[in-house]
Amino acid sequence: MTPIQKQGEDISKIAPSQKHNLSMLIENMWYSLDLKEAEYNNTTPLTHLDAQMLSELVLDPILGIKDLKKDQRIDFVGGIRGLKELERRCDDDCVVAFALYPITIKEIMDVADAGLIMPPKSTWFEPKPRSGFVVRVFEDE
Repeated sequence: MTPIQKQGEDISKIAPSQKHNLSMLIENMWYSLDLKEAEYNNTTPLTHLDAQMLSELVLDPILGIKDLKKDQRIDFVGGIRGLKELERRCDDDCVVAFALYPITIKEIMDVADAGLIMPPKSTWFEPKPRSGFVVRVFEDE
């Protein structure tokens, strides 16, 4: 865990820089967290996602948050609202905030192809497709 900077300063240095790198805001200080390779669970495309790893390594065992959809102690901020919104929420009604590196379309497709479901709110993206449909071409094997 590496301190980045105090809350309210230039946010350009706060955003996670790559996959398996998270930013955490606690007690008015931003920290950079790197998930240790020894902790990676590569058994499925789902377990390799940062959102799932955060849930399995921090939210569940440390904070006791087991159900991300129903637990009243957790909330989500859409990516388009940005890091400033995370800071505002920590000032108002939250204790800690996490910012994750964006997932890729390939990661979504890999999870779907494995017959799995993405973690709650991990597929937030803007702008939303107008039609709501996504077409995928399947290549002959």
